[in-house]
Amino acid sequence: MDYEEILFTVEDGVAWMRLNRPDKLNALTTRLAREALDALATARDDESIRCVVVTGEGRGFSAGQDLTEFTGSAASGEGTTLDVAEHLRSGYNRMITSIVELPMPVIAGVNGVAAGAGLSLALACDLRLASDAARFLQAFVKIGLVPDSGGNWLLPRVVGFAKALELSITGDLVDADEALRIGLVHRVVPQAAFDDALRELAVRMAKGPTRAMGATKALMSESLRLTLTETLEREAIAQAELAGSHDFAEGVGAFLEKREANFTGR
Repeated sequence: MDYEEILFTVEDGVAWMRLNRPDKLNALTTRLAREALDALATARDDESIRCVVVTGEGRGFSAGQDLTEFTGSAASGEGTTLDVAEHLRSGYNRMITSIVELPMPVIAGVNGVAAGAGLSLALACDLRLASDAARFLQAFVKIGLVPDSGGNWLLPRVVGFAKALELSITGDLVDADEALRIGLVHRVVPQAAFDDALRELAVRMAKGPTRAMGATKALMSESLRLTLTETLEREAIAQAELAGSHDFAEGVGAFLEKREANFTGR
């Protein structure tokens, strides 16, 4: 697939998916979602890729849905001609699910504004590194909509129910420092140091035992709907599988030999 609205490159085991509509603050479109789905499928199927980074070109991470796709009579108060439900089901919903289900760590490099579905995109990632220029906005209420693209599921699990509801019904803007305080991001770095910090984190994740990381992601996601007893059993099954892996043998060997482990994701 030829990419027009994202950039996709692979380097040192890291797949970089850069949203590439900088003049629109990387607002999301139907085409961008299709391209992202294609890139994420490539990352899933390529065994050499052990970490994925999602970030934006220019000043923004993503301003959310490009409202120019809501064509027709919306401006006159008569709604939109776009089939919104199908738009979400076939595009953004699949994109969010694909990120959550990737069997490797996914990092959101939030370089600027993350609003609406753009915020959901960041929330779907496992780690969120933010520039001090980043801003976060659950913007849907500003145009009379509910959060979508998983926003009602993801945000409460990251910042808690009360804060998620507050942000969703007020539409208040959250700066990078406040995002760090409430746990929306895990680290904030100065804008000048952002690119280097993001690359360093991505390479660190890619060099880790990514098979175990992927299994941990799956277990924690499942645990949200399981009992403790069910979770304990799934942990036992996963641990038995991982105990036969190359990375487990390497990790134990490195520990006993007091050296740095050389994980390969196998």
